[in-house]
Amino acid sequence: MECKHFGECGSCRLYEGGYEAQHQQKTEEINALFKELYSGEIVPSFSPDSHYRARAEFKIWHIGDDIHYAMNPMEKGAKMILIEECPMVIEPIEKLMWPLIESIKELSMDFKLFGLDFLSSSDGEIAISMLYHRKLDEAWQEQANALAQKHNIKVIGRSRKQKVVLGEDFVTETLNINEKSYTFRHIENSFTQPNPRVNEKMVGWSLEQFKGITGDLLELYCGAGNFTIPFATQFHKVLATEISKSSINAAKKNMELNGVENIEFVRMSSEEFVQALDGVREFRRMKEIDLKSYELTTIFVDPPRAGMDEESCGFASRFEHILYISCNPETLKRDLEYLTKTHTIEAMATFDQFPYTSHMEMGVKLIKR
Repeated sequence: MECKHFGECGSCRLYEGGYEAQHQQKTEEINALFKELYSGEIVPSFSPDSHYRARAEFKIWHIGDDIHYAMNPMEKGAKMILIEECPMVIEPIEKLMWPLIESIKELSMDFKLFGLDFLSSSDGEIAISMLYHRKLDEAWQEQANALAQKHNIKVIGRSRKQKVVLGEDFVTETLNINEKSYTFRHIENSFTQPNPRVNEKMVGWSLEQFKGITGDLLELYCGAGNFTIPFATQFHKVLATEISKSSINAAKKNMELNGVENIEFVRMSSEEFVQALDGVREFRRMKEIDLKSYELTTIFVDPPRAGMDEESCGFASRFEHILYISCNPETLKRDLEYLTKTHTIEAMATFDQFPYTSHMEMGVKLIKR
């Protein structure tokens, strides 16, 4: 990927030598970090080297009567970087960005506009969120309708304690995983995997790790079912937990879209679920679920950057099979130091969700000794 803003824009921090060089640098760092825990091959997974982000957030910078896309600078304290191109976003977003900002100015929708967030499916269904420091009135809604119709997009307006949706607040994505297609509803302002092609590889690798495993699956931190729904093809039953109400609602809709019926989604934290499973507390949210009917032999976790605490690791270590997806190698290493007291690492892989940054996601399969 070539970008005129390399070296200034803080979004891409590794760029010298091109994509292969920065991927190799990260791979070497990962191998060094885990060499004491795992001697096998850490299987690499590559991203497209440009047009890979289906979700992106831009500041809107006002200069006189004009507005510009802007990003934070690479150097702390430097001036905001005005963006004239952004080849990291997928092509539907890149093609929309520049005509869109002109239309916003023509429709006089730029007053106190401070941010534009883009969410796109691979085939170009786009929702934009317009962020304001003012209340959105009927006049704005008329302008937003005109903007939506002109560019065939979905428009969401946000200001303090206000959300205005023109049409729908989601896009529908199709992922192709191990020669099978899955449909997902991705909701504006909620977490979705930003790199669809790497996401396909990550879920596909994870599915491969479940081959030959019997019993039922427990998933913690399930989000909107990105992993859960494909995993349901490998297990008799799946029990999945998530604390976010909107994510649970989206997960149930995604289950319906894919015709899956063997998943129970429960809105509760991992700590609460452990209490329910151990009979420490009873939860009304669990009253329709017969925990004793599950043969939970396998656990899947995809925690936030902080990883799992020691109590959660202790709970995971009860299971014969553990599959762990991590967005932070440092906390993953800490958790593996605990988990390898009872389990052996069978496989590891990397997934380059964020090219041109130091970030790398990882997958680990463990089996009880």
